[in-house]
Amino acid sequence: IVFQAIGLFTLFLGVWMAFKTEAFLVVIFSLVIGGLVGLWLNLDKRIEGFSRFFQINDHPEKDRFAEGFITSFLLFCMGSMTVLGSIEEGMGHGSQLLMTKAVMDGFSAMIFAQALGIGVLFSIVPLILYQGGITLMAAFAGDFLPAYVVNDLAATGGILLLGLGFSILEIKNIKVMNMLPAIVFAVLFSFLYHHFVNL
Repeated sequence: IVFQAIGLFTLFLGVWMAFKTEAFLVVIFSLVIGGLVGLWLNLDKRIEGFSRFFQINDHPEKDRFAEGFITSFLLFCMGSMTVLGSIEEGMGHGSQLLMTKAVMDGFSAMIFAQALGIGVLFSIVPLILYQGGITLMAAFAGDFLPAYVVNDLAATGGILLLGLGFSILEIKNIKVMNMLPAIVFAVLFSFLYHHFVNL
């Protein structure tokens, strides 16, 4: 029942985030090209190798490692609250938004760790790199991400969450790890799309 609850909530959150954009072309191109790049890099197999390195395969819930890792990464990193909070702190406007999100994520992490295992713990690595990177870039570059880029990024992450929801509910096994590069392409394509639209 815990897996089903998490799966349903993941689907809900994915849909909610997906509707944050009006630039649907940005999202679809990001997902397709990001998926092809992820497939070329074989990210799904690499994360399996990562789990074997930590001997997760000896754990009775070994198949949950990658699922817990990706789910936590997307839930904790892909929301607009993360991006806006990191920018706000980087620009010296305080960290209230990030502190609020940290409390929410703390409760979520305890639930996810119980259900999805140790993969949730290792999601802290991309979280630090992603959130810390945005904060440092904001400190040097100012308000470098317009609202439309944040929305396009959130929408792309939302679609990936939908894929995870289907996997958690065992409706369809979607290799979301291979699609993670879509996050990078979402930022790039969003800048390009809105630049040409505004010409």
